[in-house]
Amino acid sequence: MSDSTDIRADLIAALDDAAYALRRLDRRGAETTASDEALTAMREGIRDVVPEPVAEPPVATPSTPMPEESPQVADPSPTTIPIMTLDEIRADLGDCTRCKLHTGRKQIVFGVGNPNADLMFIGEGPGADEDEQGEPFVGRAGQLLTKMILAMGVRREDVYIANVVKCRPPGNRNPESDEVEACEPFLRKQIASVQPKVICTLGNYATQTLLRTQAGVSKLRGTFRVYQNTPVMPTFHPAYLLRSPNKKREAWEDLQAIMAKLGWDVPSKKD
Repeated sequence: MSDSTDIRADLIAALDDAAYALRRLDRRGAETTASDEALTAMREGIRDVVPEPVAEPPVATPSTPMPEESPQVADPSPTTIPIMTLDEIRADLGDCTRCKLHTGRKQIVFGVGNPNADLMFIGEGPGADEDEQGEPFVGRAGQLLTKMILAMGVRREDVYIANVVKCRPPGNRNPESDEVEACEPFLRKQIASVQPKVICTLGNYATQTLLRTQAGVSKLRGTFRVYQNTPVMPTFHPAYLLRSPNKKREAWEDLQAIMAKLGWDVPSKKD
């Protein structure tokens, strides 16, 4: 890679980081002397002043054979997500008919909580109670999640809660690939809007969808992963904890790790 490529990439990355920081400050009411639009203009100026060079392929010789290309691993985090308010995202979703789930739903279950939350919980999809009330995690599993949140020293309304899909799958089955493809962009816009400091994925499906992995939550929990530079802690779904109460201790350890990451007071044990 040439020096001009390094300089261009470093400058653009620095401006992207500055734009992200400005958006967080703006959402928290801080006054700033620069705007996201100004940073965007500067980014375009960098492309004009330091143009991207045309890469030349390496030349093979009999003594130096061409190296094999290493497999490319796709970044699970999209790099360009429009920043919209939650109300704008909900309006964009509308009376959604983008997949077949709309035919059996009673209500769209969009999300609930603090639009500027430091912590965001993401589950799989609505169940029967959520479909009736139009709010995520209000059934038995939701009641346990609320207790988990309270044990962390905050209220349910202090965090933000959403699901991968916004309509209830029939019989509470797992969402199918075409359903996720239609709905997942709205979840990613929600994350970009809230800009949480930490994300907690609940269960296999939310974890695998957000992190683009086939690994199960049992293997991934206990260690922070990353989505769009945001720490992600996978943990067990509350519905699973109702069936397997012996796993509650591990889930509490995950919540304690989140509390420590956020700088919250961490009790020595769950009450």
